[in-house]
Amino acid sequence: MFQKREKAMFAGGCFWCMVQPFDEQPGILEVLSGYSGGETDNPTYQQVKSGETGHYEVVQITYDPDLFSYDKLLSLYWPQIDPTDPHGQFQDRGSQYRTAIFYYTSQQRVQAEATKTEIEKSGRFKKPIVTEILPAKTFYLAEEKHQKYYKTHKEEYKLDRKKSGRDEFIKENWNK
Repeated sequence: MFQKREKAMFAGGCFWCMVQPFDEQPGILEVLSGYSGGETDNPTYQQVKSGETGHYEVVQITYDPDLFSYDKLLSLYWPQIDPTDPHGQFQDRGSQYRTAIFYYTSQQRVQAEATKTEIEKSGRFKKPIVTEILPAKTFYLAEEKHQKYYKTHKEEYKLDRKKSGRDEFIKENWNK
C-alpha cells in the first residue's frame, strides 16, 4: 500500500518529552530527536546543550497526511508546551529549549499561524504567546541515545519528566 510522506518539525523544550505524544500514533511513520535552527553543521548534544550553536532541540515527524493531518499534529503539539516562556521550557533553560514550529511548506505556515492566533485569542494565557513559526532549516539527527528516550531509558525519563513540572503545567493550563 502506498503511503504519502510529509514532514513536520517542532521544538518544545527537551526533545525527550516531545517524542512520546506523537510516537506510535496511527499515520505517524517516524519521530526523530534532533537539532535545527542553528549555524553549526552536524552539532553534537553537548554543543547544542551549551546553548552556543543557535540550535533548538526538535522532533522531526514523518507522517501520512491522509491518516494523520498536519492540523492534528498541531493540536497535539500546543498542549505539550508553555507557549509563553521565551527562555526555555520548564526546568530546561536556554535558547536551545525555546519553542518553535518549523514549517516545510507555505500551507504548514498558514496552519501554524492560524492555531497560534486561536490560542492568542482564547484568553487561556495572560502572557503573550512567544512560540515562533519559522521556515524549516537543516535537521540534524541526535545521537542514538536520545532516540525514543522514553522507551530506552524509562526510569530516567520518568524522573526527569516528573522533576520538570511539564505534566503539572499541562494539567493546569491545557486540560481545563
